[in-house]
Amino acid sequence: MATVYCFINQKGGVGKTTSAINIGAYLALAGKRTLLVDFDSQANLSSGVGLSGAKARPGIYELIAGLVPPDDVLRDTATPALKVIPATADLSGAAVELIDQEGRDFFLKNALAPLRERFDFILIDCPPSLGILTVNGLAAADAALIPMQCEYFAMEGLTQLLLTIQRVQKHVNPALKIGGIFFTMYDPRTRLAQQVVQEVSTYFKNKVFRTIIPRNIRLSEAPSHGIPISAYDAQCSGARAYEALTEEVLHRG
Repeated sequence: MATVYCFINQKGGVGKTTSAINIGAYLALAGKRTLLVDFDSQANLSSGVGLSGAKARPGIYELIAGLVPPDDVLRDTATPALKVIPATADLSGAAVELIDQEGRDFFLKNALAPLRERFDFILIDCPPSLGILTVNGLAAADAALIPMQCEYFAMEGLTQLLLTIQRVQKHVNPALKIGGIFFTMYDPRTRLAQQVVQEVSTYFKNKVFRTIIPRNIRLSEAPSHGIPISAYDAQCSGARAYEALTEEVLHRG
């Protein structure tokens, strides 16, 4: 039975998709059957593993709409044992279509249910918002992984995000846990970054992963080649950090 993580942060540009791709790749390289689910209509995860346009159809929208069975949307990636369910812009329409549907919070959970026995990990990349798609991601997950950029406004956003998680725990998914908070795009030269890490780590203690993802140009370049950092430059600082973070995820899981 797969452990399901959703990557969530209502703020864009915090490394959420990059983290989902690279943690997924390192889980697969560790021998874990891993599935990435692109649940963001921007479809950055899909293009980041080499799937875009016609290659991404049918995808997650068709699956949650009940138009195709799960096997029709599973795609291979360049990393053995790593598969992906891609997304397209069609997913943006799902947010509107789900509003008045009965059981609207559980469409993704129900769609992924037949796949849980076939994988060790399922990683859901949620959109940068706290709307119905993100609620579906939280409803489908066992735990939320929260990437956090080391800047002032990230602190305020984290408070709002945790309130959303608490509401989901109360009304939708009582079993949902906070799988962990981790820092991305860290620049040790700035005092603010150091302060954010210290304050969040002091307050949340064991919910914060030890590994910190540094700012690294190679991490930014890899998605344009449609491959994870493990295949693009396994020796760069970003790759080593994601490998270490994945080991922590495995240990906690």
